Amino acid sequence: MSEHASSTVPTSIRSSTVSARVAQALSRHVSEVFGVMGNGNAHLLDALAATPTRFTAMRHEAGGVAAADAYARAGGGLAAATATYGAGFTNTLTPLAEAVMAQIPLILVVGDAPTTGARPWDVDQFQIAAGLGAPTFTVGRDDATATTLRAIEHAVHRRTAVVLAIPYDLAAVASDEPLRADGTPHHPALVRPSRVEPVARRLDTAAAALRSAHRPLILAGRGAWLADAGPVLGELAERLDAHTATTALGRGLFGSSPRDLGVAGGFATEHAATRIAEADVVLVVGAGLNQFTMRFGEAFSPDAHVIQVDLADAPTNARVDELIHGDAALAAAGLLERLADGAGSGWVASAGRARPAPHLDRDPGDGSSGDGLCADGRLDPRSLAHRLDELLPADRTVVQDGGHFIGWAPMYFDIPSPDRLVMVGTAYQSIGLGFPSAVGAAAAGHTGTTVLCTGDGGGLMALPDLDTVIRTVPSGVIVVFNDAAYGAEVHQYGSRGLDQAPMLIDEVDFAALARALGGQGVTIDTLADLDGLTDWVHAGAQGVLLLDCRISTSVVAPYLSEMMQQGPRPVAVD
Repeated sequence: MSEHASSTVPTSIRSSTVSARVAQALSRHVSEVFGVMGNGNAHLLDALAATPTRFTAMRHEAGGVAAADAYARAGGGLAAATATYGAGFTNTLTPLAEAVMAQIPLILVVGDAPTTGARPWDVDQFQIAAGLGAPTFTVGRDDATATTLRAIEHAVHRRTAVVLAIPYDLAAVASDEPLRADGTPHHPALVRPSRVEPVARRLDTAAAALRSAHRPLILAGRGAWLADAGPVLGELAERLDAHTATTALGRGLFGSSPRDLGVAGGFATEHAATRIAEADVVLVVGAGLNQFTMRFGEAFSPDAHVIQVDLADAPTNARVDELIHGDAALAAAGLLERLADGAGSGWVASAGRARPAPHLDRDPGDGSSGDGLCADGRLDPRSLAHRLDELLPADRTVVQDGGHFIGWAPMYFDIPSPDRLVMVGTAYQSIGLGFPSAVGAAAAGHTGTTVLCTGDGGGLMALPDLDTVIRTVPSGVIVVFNDAAYGAEVHQYGSRGLDQAPMLIDEVDFAALARALGGQGVTIDTLADLDGLTDWVHAGAQGVLLLDCRISTSVVAPYLSEMMQQGPRPVAVD
C-alpha cells in the first residue's frame, strides 16, 4: 500500500527543490521507502510521489527503519526509511543500531536543524548517529544529488546504515545544483563494490588441510548466501564427502541435501551437535562464529582445525586457526579447483542411511500426540511449532522477533532459503521489531505467506505497526507466543530468586486487537484450535490471521538452558 504526502506548492517549483533532488536520486537506486511523515520530511515525501519509488506509511518511526532493514534481509535490495527531525529521529535509534551492527545497507532520510542554528527542540543528530556507528551525510543547496549518491555508495560499500539529513530551511528551497545540458540533474552510475579475490597461498594451505581431513565440515552463514556461494559449497561438500551445517541466518542454504545437518550452535539437534563436535577440519564460510554459534566454546572439538573465509580483516573468533580474506564464492571455487583430483573422506558415506530433514528431527514436545498442553494447562511451544510447520503454507517467509521463543521457528519450521528467514533485532539484542519487520519482508517480492513469530512483550512494544501489517501484507500469519511474561527473564532471573513482578505481563487478547484493526484473530488454547489456521489456508490464505497462542512457561528452550549454565548472557545470532 502506498501513501503519499500532498502539497499545494506548484509542480514547477516542487520538482527543482533540494528535497526533490534527494527524492530523484533515491528513486534511481531505492524502490521502497518506509516511514512516518512529519515537518522535516513532508517535502521529501511529496517529491517522492512523483517518482517510481513506493512509500509505505508506518505508525512508528522505529517501524520505518525495521521495515527497511527486513526488506534488505529478505532480498529486496537497498531500502530507505524516513522520519522527521528531533523526536522522529530519536525514535529510530534502536533499529538503526541494529542495522549498523548487523551490517545491513540502509538509508535513513531525516529532517534536521536549519542551517541557521539549532532550535530549542533540536538535538545533535550527527553525534547521536555517530555514537551508534552510523555516519551522517547532510545535503546542501548545491549538492543534494551528489550527497545522496555518496550516502548510497557508502551504505552499499561498507554494508552499513547511514543517515541522510535535510536541514529544515533547505527542504523546500530551489536547488542551486548544476544541471546537465538537457536541464536535468547529473546522476553518475553507482559504483558497486568489487569482489575480493582470496590470496592463492591461503587457498593452497586450506586445500591441503581439507584434503587430509577424515571428518570435514562446512559451516556456512549469511555471508555465504550474500556471495551466492551455496552451489559451489555444495559441490565442495560432495567432493570432500563433508557434512554441511549453517548458522541460523544461513538456514536453508543447502536445501534438502542429505549431508546437511541443519542449524549449528544452540539451535542444533542433538545429532547435529554430536557430528559437528566430531569434525577434525571445519571450513567456516561467511559466518562470524559468535558465542551462540560456538555454543560458548563447546561446538567444535578442541583438536579441530578451523579455517574461516570472511571479508573481515582478522579472524572473528579466537578459535580460528587460519583466515582466508576474500569473497566466499571465489574462495569456495578456488578450493574446489585445488581439490579436483578428489579427496573424499568417506565420513558421510559411512554414516549409512540419510537423516530426515533436520527440522523434522526435533523433540515434538510433551503434548504432540494430544491437545499440546503441558501440566500447567498451557501449550507446549515445541508441540505448537511442530504442528504449525505442518499447517502453514509451504511457500513462506518467516520473520522472527526476539525473546525466549526466538528459536522455535528456526528450529522447527522448514525454511526455503536464507532470505526467507528474517531475524531483525538479534545483533543489538532487541525485542519489539517484529510487526514492522513483517511489513518490510512482505514487500521484498517473495510469493507466498509472511509468517511472523513474536512474543507478547515484543508484540506490545511494536503494537502501532500491527495496523501496518494488516493494511499492507497480502498474505500473513502472526504467531504470538503469549506466555504472559518476559519469558527469558523469568527463566534467567526469576529462577534465581529475583522478584518476578517486573517480568510478568497481564494476559493480553491479541486476537481481539487484530480483529479491531481489520484483521482476523483466533485464540489458540489447544492444538485443536489450529483448525482456524487450516480454514484460513483452505480459503486462499488471504489477509492477515493472528494466532494468539497461550504458551506454557514450564518449557525452557535448550539454547536458553545452555546460556543459563554460563550465567546470564544476551542471545546473539549469526
